Amino acid sequence: MTTPNELRLLPWSGPGDKPCYLSTDDPDGYMSRLADNIEAIQLGTAADLLEEVSETLDDQDADLNDLSRLVHDLTGALRDVLRVAASRGYLLAVSDPHRT
Repeated sequence: MTTPNELRLLPWSGPGDKPCYLSTDDPDGYMSRLADNIEAIQLGTAADLLEEVSETLDDQDADLNDLSRLVHDLTGALRDVLRVAASRGYLLAVSDPHRT
């Protein structure tokens, strides 16, 4: 089993928006693969939103409601991407502690 400092931050929150962690020695286990797949979806969603925002900002007739929805969606996507980055950065540091 992993030690407490080797827990994986999962790409979803628990009750009260608290972080969820996975403790496993199997990076190919069901929960690890599920987390990998969700991270990939979250990153893809963020990329799609970024493209949509670029197009909307170029549109001189963009509706205020559309912009508000995009800001809301981008906020959620940025939160997800930051969680993925933190998780992956930590996993890199644990797998290669000499990496700078």
